[in-house]
Amino acid sequence: MTPPLQRVLERETRVFRRFWRGTVVFNFITPLFFLAAMGLGLGKLVERGSGTVEGLTYLSFIAPGLLAASALQAGALNSLWPIMGGIKWMGSFQAMVATPISAGAVYGGEVLWTVARSALGATMFLAAAALLGAIPSAWSVLAIPAAALTAFAAAAPLTAWAATQDSDVPFAVVARLGIVPVFLFSGTFFPVSQLPAGLRPVVVLSPLWHGVELARDATTGQWHPGQQALHVLVLCAFVVAGWQWGVRTFTARLTP
Repeated sequence: MTPPLQRVLERETRVFRRFWRGTVVFNFITPLFFLAAMGLGLGKLVERGSGTVEGLTYLSFIAPGLLAASALQAGALNSLWPIMGGIKWMGSFQAMVATPISAGAVYGGEVLWTVARSALGATMFLAAAALLGAIPSAWSVLAIPAAALTAFAAAAPLTAWAATQDSDVPFAVVARLGIVPVFLFSGTFFPVSQLPAGLRPVVVLSPLWHGVELARDATTGQWHPGQQALHVLVLCAFVVAGWQWGVRTFTARLTP
């Protein structure tokens, strides 16, 4: 890690120290109640009608899906309005590049911090799920890096794109027409096999589906090396493409 990028992360860490307690509590209590309602409440109705879902209780099925989905949502939303704030509303990114920190380092630091925050949230989510008995395998710890990589795959390109915008109006469109459909139709709440045949190939383009599959394999202790390698490669492709784009957009936006 280059020293300028490290300085960006250090700045974000110093800010986070002022409110980390509330964030940790929120990231634990929210999934605890949500999983209890969806898994133990709605899940009982689902199991009465169809029994298990892919051999799992409904709670064990949706827990890794929601873990990956919450990480992607956090990564995506933290890559929109906060970036607009740093560039346009507060000008903190311009202040950074006035020092030896490059625009590319600002981009990288912001993305990596978003991923770190998402990983923390995933850890709290996993703890809440385990408390409710939704995690049947000790391999579940691998769901945390899977969720972090999912957040990375969303944050890298969205942060790059956000730097090209002069208004936050398009952000709400992305959230409603992009993030929400991905959240609903990427295998989070029901198997993708239940979607119409024409929509299933589209799901493969969603980074969340790949993240959900990785997280679900981890929490259930399943091992499919070929498929899991493919999921990782697709998510890494989003990261690499987004990172290259982000360095260019931040440089163009922040360099006089």
